[in-house]
Amino acid sequence: MSERKKLGIILLVFLSAFFLPTEAARVQGALLEAFAMLHEYARDHVLLCLVPAFFIAGAISVFVSQASVMKYLGPNASKRVAYPVAAVSGTILAVCSCTVLPLFSGIHKRGAGLGPASAFLYSGPAINVLAIILTARILGFELGVARAVSAIVFSVVIGLLMHLIFLKEERARAKASAVLPQALATSRALWQDGLYFAAMIGLLVFANWGKPGSDEQGVWAAIFGAKWGITAVLGVGLTGMLWRWFKKDELSEWTSSSWTFAKQILPLLFGGVLVAGFLLGRPGHEGLIPSEWVARLVGGNSLQANLFASVVGAFMYFATLTEVPILQGLIGSGMGKGPALALLLSGPALSLPSMIVIRSVLGTSKTVVYVSLVIGLSTIVGLAYGALF
Repeated sequence: MSERKKLGIILLVFLSAFFLPTEAARVQGALLEAFAMLHEYARDHVLLCLVPAFFIAGAISVFVSQASVMKYLGPNASKRVAYPVAAVSGTILAVCSCTVLPLFSGIHKRGAGLGPASAFLYSGPAINVLAIILTARILGFELGVARAVSAIVFSVVIGLLMHLIFLKEERARAKASAVLPQALATSRALWQDGLYFAAMIGLLVFANWGKPGSDEQGVWAAIFGAKWGITAVLGVGLTGMLWRWFKKDELSEWTSSSWTFAKQILPLLFGGVLVAGFLLGRPGHEGLIPSEWVARLVGGNSLQANLFASVVGAFMYFATLTEVPILQGLIGSGMGKGPALALLLSGPALSLPSMIVIRSVLGTSKTVVYVSLVIGLSTIVGLAYGALF
């Protein structure tokens, strides 16, 4: 960053602080919401979501060979293999827009092509099986099906478009990746590394297994009841693997790589959460922007309503599954079906904090294109859905 840009940022922060009307009740409430959201984020997402994700990202960076990533997800990999693999990998994790970031950064660092990496980035938070089921049960079967189909298609389409738009850079990156350093040499068998990754992913998934609704029974509810037992078994198993199968220098490299991801991502996420809380507030609470403005602007099925819903969804932070009750309240306030789908497609996949981190990984131009694709496609599909239903 140039000295001029640094000076500009300092001046912007100073002027914002200098002229901020802190005596106004709306501003005081927004400031409180900013720190309340950060408090909830720290309690609900850091220890059980982000910390395991950092360790998985560090493991990908250290123990997954670059050749394997390039074979299945690299710029020159078969698109028939790369995009389904990326979409399925993201779907299995079913994490929020911020938790997926260390994993995305890890596979991108190991040489994954921009297209498959973008497909993975979108699919992780967007294609959440339970969220789609809840959408169908609470907001209507048609909306649930539309969300599921659109999110799956989006992950592939966005990935392909990112690849094509930045094709020249991707080709240059593919050539340069041939001289990147390889992962640490290891004496472990492939099945041992597979169990190691499965245990970490299992910890991430089961520790964050969502509570089913009061009328939900069956397998999901049974797993929720046993989630901490399953998590404990996986934790003990992972500890045993680390003790028996890994050398000291490998563990040191793994923790160092995980710490690198944490240093890169956490400060940006925390800053983004503060800004998002200040502007929009938590669900059911008021930020600087009044919630009735949002409800009033997303009625009907106009292009403006769908675009506005997509933009608001993209910048607002949604914890996993919270988008469903939020949409339920907005629909009750007059939100159209088209804008509702548009928000469902852009909201869980993006947030202001995630945009800030994505920019640190991909750069400004690629981040702008990615965000624009998510917003644009969400707007178009929402408009079409609203016209049909």
